[in-house]
Amino acid sequence: MSTQEQGSRGAAWLAALTDNAARVAGFPASVQVVDGAIDERSARYIAVVPDADNAYPRARGGEVGLVEGWALAQAVRQVVAADAGAAQKRAIVAVIDVPSQAYGRSEEAFGIHQALAAAAEAYAVAREAGHPVLALIVGKAMSGAFLAHGYQANRLIALDDAGVQVHAMGKQAAARITQRTVEGVEQLAETITPMAYDIASFDRLGLLFARVSVADADRPSGEDLDRIRQTLERALADIGEDFSLAARLHADGRAASVKVRERLRAQWSGD
Repeated sequence: MSTQEQGSRGAAWLAALTDNAARVAGFPASVQVVDGAIDERSARYIAVVPDADNAYPRARGGEVGLVEGWALAQAVRQVVAADAGAAQKRAIVAVIDVPSQAYGRSEEAFGIHQALAAAAEAYAVAREAGHPVLALIVGKAMSGAFLAHGYQANRLIALDDAGVQVHAMGKQAAARITQRTVEGVEQLAETITPMAYDIASFDRLGLLFARVSVADADRPSGEDLDRIRQTLERALADIGEDFSLAARLHADGRAASVKVRERLRAQWSGD
């Protein structure tokens, strides 16, 4: 692991889960792609990692920027094209530790919205084409970066660790938007679950397939890897032949979401 990747949970877990296999060539340093397996099923593992030499300074800390968005789309689309017509489609595993999308004038001018949309669409297309898509959240899963890399997964799995955070925006950004201090945002999160950042609160929203405890989230042990691999296998089996996102609505705490959808569907059809 290079110096720039040290401290990156995405890089650490990608390497550990694939037994340090060689990366697929043709991708930028900030997007690591490795072909491996989940049990006996072929799988492509993808992670966005820090790159101190990134041509876009706003994307040097593991953020998902212009280059990363298009590269993610390429990594997923390659699998879809290669497996077209195959009896069994490869699984795709998004290993997630992304602090945010890249913010900057260059990113906005060159269409970061298109790059991230391309990545999200690629994951959705893969899912609809019969590829089981799994997301393993090992660190931060923030804002547009998470939407582009992982949120389209059939099953979301997260480490049960204080360093794992999920939210629509970072605390500083949330403080500016809500005209509060960071401390005020943290206090608000204690009473309003969707405003919280911790993974336990996110789990209460009913979106996770599993929250897995590990001994060391930064340096996974053999026992940690076994636990995560077993969870990936369970998630793969749970998907079966249903590649939709419907499973998220059947979790505890989603009754209101189901009711809203039923009423909207009734209004749309005129019932």
